[in-house]
Amino acid sequence: MNILLATVQVPFVRGGAEILAESLLGALRGAGHRAEIVAIPFKWYPAEVIPDQMLACGLLDVSDFNDCRVDKVIGLKFPAYLIPHPRKTMWLMHQHRQAYDQWGTQFGLNNDPMGAQVKEVIHRADKKLFSESGDIYTIAGNVSQRLRHYCGVESRPLYNPPAGAELYTCDAAGDYFFFPSRVDLVKRQSLVIEALAKTRQPVRVRFAGAPTSESQMKSILQLVARFGVEDRIQWLGSVSEEDKRALYAQSLGVVYPPLDEDYGYVTLEAMLASKPVITCTDAGGPLEFVVDEETGIIAESDPASLADAMDRLWLDRKVAARMGLAGRARYMGMDITWDHVVSTLLR
Repeated sequence: MNILLATVQVPFVRGGAEILAESLLGALRGAGHRAEIVAIPFKWYPAEVIPDQMLACGLLDVSDFNDCRVDKVIGLKFPAYLIPHPRKTMWLMHQHRQAYDQWGTQFGLNNDPMGAQVKEVIHRADKKLFSESGDIYTIAGNVSQRLRHYCGVESRPLYNPPAGAELYTCDAAGDYFFFPSRVDLVKRQSLVIEALAKTRQPVRVRFAGAPTSESQMKSILQLVARFGVEDRIQWLGSVSEEDKRALYAQSLGVVYPPLDEDYGYVTLEAMLASKPVITCTDAGGPLEFVVDEETGIIAESDPASLADAMDRLWLDRKVAARMGLAGRARYMGMDITWDHVVSTLLR
């Protein structure tokens, strides 16, 4: 079968969405199919340029290339999932969240003079697309819930494994929690920094990941200085996959409190490494995997509650280890495999 994966690429930015598309590509090829990624450059500001990009995607003809017929398109991200094809399956990473759940926040289209008009254009296009679609899958239950809430559309979560899932191991716990993620407001490194200032134990955190922007990194470092926790934090920046797995393996546990995350590979990677996960009640995707007091701790999204969770595991290493093992067992029982993903999407 000849298959195209329709997604977008913000130049110079790489994260979970890019890894997912590349991993799906590899899984499809490994199953004997011809597959390619069609990545549309996407710029979301100013808001007035978004409808033009939607129109461009809607006008693309991807039915065949050089007499090679495209048998199926798998739509992954807005606005690339608007590319038409008679046999298109949706596996939704997320909609344009600035027009949905982030509307009315500092991240939403409401902050742009044309935001309200563009939001309506996006809503109309999405509702039309989804009403005409057959099977609709999402990468997580949190994405399905948003789709149901805002568009009245039912969908099925279809979980995929992190890259190199089979390579994660567990070593003896060191004296640090690990927080791997790009430095960004929605990942909430700032919340962990504030929590560190309230811990009663000498808790340490190692952060790995590049900043979304220099200004965000500057703000984070200013916050570290303000709370006086420089000696309890290590900034590693971008690390290799091998080093990342070693950092998981040797950590006491993983701290991951993003704001309403779609899915979150960090949670799954921690479970594969048999490490407990500390997250928050409004983290979104991680809550589909973390069982409170069994595979980790679900704290309130405030510094004091997060500090208490870190203190508890810092003091009781046996409980942390037990939670980590329970997390790996939970992952193994959920059939999170690329074979399952491919067979489902190609039905």
